[in-house]
Amino acid sequence: MKRCPRCNRVYSESDLNFCLEDGEVLSPYSDEEATRPLRRDEAPPPTIILDSPRVTNPIGWQTGQPIEPWRPPPHPAVGQQAQFTPYLMGRSVNQTLAIVSMALGIGSITVGWCCYSGMALGPAALITGFIALMQIKKNPDIYGGKPLAIVGMVTGAVYFVAIFVVLLIYIAALIAGGVQ
Repeated sequence: MKRCPRCNRVYSESDLNFCLEDGEVLSPYSDEEATRPLRRDEAPPPTIILDSPRVTNPIGWQTGQPIEPWRPPPHPAVGQQAQFTPYLMGRSVNQTLAIVSMALGIGSITVGWCCYSGMALGPAALITGFIALMQIKKNPDIYGGKPLAIVGMVTGAVYFVAIFVVLLIYIAALIAGGVQ
């Protein structure tokens, strides 16, 4: 237990070091001090008289005129109120499938030669490019990226043409090597 030497308030919390009323450093306190009678030269602590609480009238707060909505100030040259024109933001077009088609097409040409992974990337580029072009044709206000879809389809097709040419050369080399 601890006691405030200024206001004589007793606290039972042992981890409290300062008085919550006046901020004074607390001193140790024992129960025998509480039962000890005051000496003749000791005066009891002064009684504090608090002010009366503030009186509020929450019901009658709206006693004046009703609050009007805010209006913009009049234009100095015309003398009329300024017209509010909101800034309209346009939505950006959705280019997701077109970008995916282009990325798959470029991937089929660049990394498609490794383990023939272009055999999966090429058709995916063609299909997503075709779907993107159909969406753009159907609703051009929402969907965009026509050049990207075309690039994806072309690069996907270029992989198939290149792989076909490589296979023709390979077959021709086999035939030429077997004839001799």
